Amino acid sequence: MTIPTCETLKIELLDAVATVEMNRPEKANAMNLRMWLELREAFKWIDEEPSVRVAVLRGAGPCFTAGIDLELLAGVRQEIADQCDGRMREKLRRLILDLQDSLTALERCRKPVLAAIHGHCLGGGVDLICACDMRYCCHDASFSIKEIDVGMTADVGTLQRLPKLIGEGMVRELAYTGRPVAGTEAKEIGLVNHSYASAGMLFHEVAKIAAIIAKKSPLSIRGIKEMVNYAHDHSVADGLNYIATWNAAMLMSEDLTEAMTAVRAKREPKFRD
Repeated sequence: MTIPTCETLKIELLDAVATVEMNRPEKANAMNLRMWLELREAFKWIDEEPSVRVAVLRGAGPCFTAGIDLELLAGVRQEIADQCDGRMREKLRRLILDLQDSLTALERCRKPVLAAIHGHCLGGGVDLICACDMRYCCHDASFSIKEIDVGMTADVGTLQRLPKLIGEGMVRELAYTGRPVAGTEAKEIGLVNHSYASAGMLFHEVAKIAAIIAKKSPLSIRGIKEMVNYAHDHSVADGLNYIATWNAAMLMSEDLTEAMTAVRAKREPKFRD
């Protein structure tokens, strides 16, 4: 097992919990192109590495992330330059799709991803956390769908995922105005599961939640994520049919036997990766 070496991320693995820390504190963890690509590679590794059971995403320094690096935006025109207008537009579309896929990698990852948010979480940072399984913040965190203030329509996931978390009306308000949402309001509207008094308490409590998840049946955890993700875009009947098929294949597992044996023996179960 080799932890990926990244230029913009710091990745640590302890007791089956992988901590992925955006590591450009001097740039407020602004998401340059290298970070977008490394996020995809990091969560591909987390998905494939058996010893990882859960991931925590956080930011180094005083904030989570200031969102997409404006230097990346400034360089887009040069990146897609072409004498043919049609080909130039096709290149731009492919670039947007690639950035979208970098964040979808968190959703696609079979392991739960917990976002621990302190300080600013702006623009692309909101896109990023919407692709996580759960979100937690501290009271002084500040969220903003900032794209409106630079003349953009958010295009890498917020407008598609956030309505399922906080409702369409609130998404419209935040996307149309770009107004900041403090940590306490984020908890009230359902953007985050919990809001804590300080960053220290935030990181401590999220680590505790991650540790609890890491001790559960890995096969069952992966099944839960698969089913909840599937439910986003399918009917209840479709979801029930899918879970029936899933459990017909996965239910009779070593994990089920170990869990039942541990209950009878009044001990904590120990599951294989």
